[in-house]
Amino acid sequence: MIRRRTAVALLASPLLLTGCGGGAEATERRTSPRRPAPAPTPGTTTPPAPAPGTATPPRGIPGLGPERTAAIPARCTQAVVVTGRGENSPLCTVVLHQRTPAGWQAGPAWPAHNALRGWSAHHTLGDLRSPLGVYTLSDAGGLLADPGSKLPYHRSSGFHSPGTGFEGEPLEGSFDYVVAIDYNRKPGTSPLDWTRPLGAARGGGVWLHVDHGGPTHGCVSVAKAHMKDLLRTLDPGRHPVVVMGYADWLAH
Repeated sequence: MIRRRTAVALLASPLLLTGCGGGAEATERRTSPRRPAPAPTPGTTTPPAPAPGTATPPRGIPGLGPERTAAIPARCTQAVVVTGRGENSPLCTVVLHQRTPAGWQAGPAWPAHNALRGWSAHHTLGDLRSPLGVYTLSDAGGLLADPGSKLPYHRSSGFHSPGTGFEGEPLEGSFDYVVAIDYNRKPGTSPLDWTRPLGAARGGGVWLHVDHGGPTHGCVSVAKAHMKDLLRTLDPGRHPVVVMGYADWLAH
């Protein structure tokens, strides 16, 4: 958790899916004798062909049920999905999804950590759980210089992270790069800003930040290279959000 200041933006390359067609197969179709269609197996039916002009439905985000999908704003075209292994687990996976005309395209899956005790629908200060929900991503910052963030980026010595984590791992460098999660904070301010619209008892300072190899107090952490990818990809013009929770909750 944290203290005060200002922000900048993110970039990660989308996963491009390509396919190839071979000329040999086309030639074979032209020159090979036509074979009769095989007879259907008894007791089976052949599915009807799609009606002319029928469009394939756009792809949704895998793992998200209708309730979580509906919570993503219509204008959002970038969603960081954090999928926890269980309600009480500190382990999760992070995937950046980007909306295209064909639907949502997934980037690579990154191993990550969330809070020591898992997840909470009513996060409070010191409960050592990450808040469930869909939150906007507005601001970034860190101890290090801006790596090319598209979100407003606030560099400050206030992002220093001394001490050790729950498993004895050093915390130094954890806040080299951060993206503020808009849980109980004022968007448009530094991730270090202490404004707590829900009150101090509901906690705050929940970020995406550099992984230190163990559970967090409430944040979500990924490897430093992946944080740089996010900073260089997340674009305020695309209204990015984070969708975060354990798998069973996300599936609703």
